[in-house]
Amino acid sequence: MRQKSLRFILFCFLCSVVFMAACSNKSTSNSKTKEQADKYEQLAEKKNNELELMPLELTSYSKEIGATISKPKYKNFAVNGKVTVEGKIEQSDRLKSDFAWIKVRSNEEGPAGSQHEYYAPIQEGKFKQTIHFFNGEGEYQVTVQLPSTDSENYYYDTASFDVVNVNPEMKRDVSYTPFGYAAGLSVDMKTSYVKKNETFIIKGKVKNLSDQDMIMLNLLKDSEKWQHVIPVKNGKFEYEVPLFYGKGLHELEVLVPDTKRDNYYQVATTILIDNESDRVMKPIEYSNVYVERGVTLDYPTFGGEVSNGEYRIKGTIDPKAEFAKDTSHIYITSKKGEDEALDVIPVENFSFDDSFYLRFGPGTYEITVSVPEIKEENSNRFRYFGFAKFEVESTGEDKRDLLPSRGIESDAPEITQLAKEITKGINTEREKVKAIYDYVAKNVSYDVGKMKNNEFEWDDSALKTLEEKTGVCQDYAYLAVALLRASNIEARFIEGTAFSGFWPSNHAWVEAKVDGSWLTMDPTWGSGYIQNDQFVAAFTDKFFDPNMTEFEKTHNRTGVSY
Repeated sequence: MRQKSLRFILFCFLCSVVFMAACSNKSTSNSKTKEQADKYEQLAEKKNNELELMPLELTSYSKEIGATISKPKYKNFAVNGKVTVEGKIEQSDRLKSDFAWIKVRSNEEGPAGSQHEYYAPIQEGKFKQTIHFFNGEGEYQVTVQLPSTDSENYYYDTASFDVVNVNPEMKRDVSYTPFGYAAGLSVDMKTSYVKKNETFIIKGKVKNLSDQDMIMLNLLKDSEKWQHVIPVKNGKFEYEVPLFYGKGLHELEVLVPDTKRDNYYQVATTILIDNESDRVMKPIEYSNVYVERGVTLDYPTFGGEVSNGEYRIKGTIDPKAEFAKDTSHIYITSKKGEDEALDVIPVENFSFDDSFYLRFGPGTYEITVSVPEIKEENSNRFRYFGFAKFEVESTGEDKRDLLPSRGIESDAPEITQLAKEITKGINTEREKVKAIYDYVAKNVSYDVGKMKNNEFEWDDSALKTLEEKTGVCQDYAYLAVALLRASNIEARFIEGTAFSGFWPSNHAWVEAKVDGSWLTMDPTWGSGYIQNDQFVAAFTDKFFDPNMTEFEKTHNRTGVSY
């Protein structure tokens, strides 16, 4: 029992020592802060004793509107990090604006530039603004301007004074323009000068904007400029801004809609971002479709990234935007030199998040992301409208004729399993290709109605053909190419025209690489023929590796589709 008591006493003693040490550290910290504050207060007081403190003088305009300034009292003085400007206007009801405009200029260019400004709200004839000094220690000039009684957006000098700041702390206040105040804007920042590396997250609230409104961002550095719009959701906004232009100061303007003019934005606040990274990034180009169709591209946020052959796209569509409910997919066009591929990414619950292949090998790709045209009538051609364009650098291999692609799901379990069954026990490439030709030509029937009525859909594919066992030439080709690629045989979807009546019509067939050479086959024509608008199943292998001289009398090849 005695041992337990001794242990308890020792434990309490150790706790008290720790507690006292913590209190001591806290006390020391507070003491140092107070000591520092006192130090700069003493410096400011000493400087003021050295200066000849002259009373603040007001311009003649102050008498015209009955303006007085109670703070500051002098036109040249020293401060410890901040100064308050406070005034009163007897005839404020005559003014054409509800804000006093206060401009601060530094005698020397610093990391946060050489000037800053504030709009101080005038309420019941009074205004008050606390100012910190964006470049820390140094000399500053402050000018107070008050609104005109005759013209909007016009201000007159009312007072000016010089300030010597003795405190080295840099603090660039977050300030808002009249448009920012009107929108109820507030950004989640304590200072409007920050140091970042490559990206900067801007977020905040706008009390007086709705979810139908957008916020515009302007990023500027030297002669470079990038512009983008972001959505407002439940009165909030957030976006990760790439600092595209490398090391140095980027100026970010946050703009809100001008309520008096359609499709026009006004600067609400400005943030300075000092990028510490040397990396230069390529901006994404956005079109008007981006706003019109309510798209938000979450990834990527900049172009020029390096990929190993596969690239991800992620984003959302505003449910309230035009055609949002009918936008079931987006299109991705990837172009490298003369080669071009089109991929489809589904939209589910107004969101999309998927990857596509950079199938043409290493190099620079131009990527265009598009939304489909929404219309009621059917068409054998799909139209779509680009909303974003950017570049991607790929280091991946050229596997254009082996990788899955739009409509050719060669990696789907149903396709890979069927390919194994069809080619089971077959050893040569030619025999495998012939077995796949036979399967498609014998098991798919031609859909005359689809061709006559233009019943083409964005999701037509090998899987759809396999499930429905019917289709037109493109569907035969989709399934054949998918089965060939699933069997590790390079295969192409060939576009062209075919002459089977009075006029040539659009047609599709297949090329497969057999023992190093390309072999042609047309499983659609090998499946049968049309008589009296009815499909007649009549398998023939005449269109497997045909005599090309004879084949080209009826088939005109125009290119390869990816």
